[in-house]
Amino acid sequence: MTIPWMVGAFILVLTPIVLIHELGHFWAARLSKIRIEEFGLGFPPRAKKLGERNGTVYSLNWIPVGGFVRPAGEDDPTVPGGLAAASKRARVFVLAAGAGANFLLAIVLFWIAALTGPSPDESRVAIGEVIPGSPAALSGLQVNDILLEVNSLAADNFESVKAQVEANAGQPIPFTVERDGERVELTITPRRPGEYDPSSEGAIGVVLTHPLTTSLNPVKAAVSSVETTFNIVRLTVSVPAMVVRGQLSAEEARPVSIVGISQIAGQAAESTASTGNWGPLLQTAGFISVALGFTNLLPLPALDGGRIFFVLVEAIRGRRVEPEREGMVHLVGMLALLFLMLLMIVQDIVNPIIPF
Repeated sequence: MTIPWMVGAFILVLTPIVLIHELGHFWAARLSKIRIEEFGLGFPPRAKKLGERNGTVYSLNWIPVGGFVRPAGEDDPTVPGGLAAASKRARVFVLAAGAGANFLLAIVLFWIAALTGPSPDESRVAIGEVIPGSPAALSGLQVNDILLEVNSLAADNFESVKAQVEANAGQPIPFTVERDGERVELTITPRRPGEYDPSSEGAIGVVLTHPLTTSLNPVKAAVSSVETTFNIVRLTVSVPAMVVRGQLSAEEARPVSIVGISQIAGQAAESTASTGNWGPLLQTAGFISVALGFTNLLPLPALDGGRIFFVLVEAIRGRRVEPEREGMVHLVGMLALLFLMLLMIVQDIVNPIIPF
């Protein structure tokens, strides 16, 4: 994976995802009769005014990163027809619509991936890699084996498999797998903590993955796409607890910047270009879209979720937080987020997600 692939993926993958997010805000504002002062393609400085309609300026900007929506009266409730002057329900709708658009985009991308080629079956767990000399290798577990049961319990997700393995460290436990259409019974003894390096492998020495399925029919593909989107959100929420339990290392759970995301998207784009299989690129774009939507809903200042939090506080206390005070909170939050983003960018350059 090279820098040109990163740059190309940034423009072709990340830019449309951010643009869809802003379009979600735009259409929700239109439906809510909230006036939009400007809708821009890319970020300022402005390169060209494309036109004006219904009081909204449409512009083309020099920085090719998605786009932006500037509603009237975003922080000033005295502006008629502005965002801050709208009802609490309308404000929450507009603020949440960006993330909602990202979730819908992800479902569409996963759906297309399921229709156009092999895609991961999220309801089953398979063996993607077996570490030589590990308990799994010594037991005869093989790559592409599909896990059916672990310790007599259904192995239908990564978390349940890891939980059974870690809860029975040092004890032989039965594994039932499907191999070439046949059931195979194995016994594996997970290693105890201290007997292996958790930063590089797990207790039995395997990498779990989802088996590939053929192109689903449209209805099943749609159901699978919704499940995939939900599972990504569920897994993201559970990451902190998984780190505490030792199921994920700090390196595996580290947040990534736009540089790291571009690396991941670049690798997927390169894979698609070399194999002709659009699945990796579509699935990666879907994952990024979910991640962007979920992150924006976090109740942090300056993010959509932070602004929604203030609306909820207003609903509970019966009166609005002073606009000046809320604006100061968002300003401080924005500065903190920019500083955090800078640190993450440096980290992804010094310690790249995918080595060059």
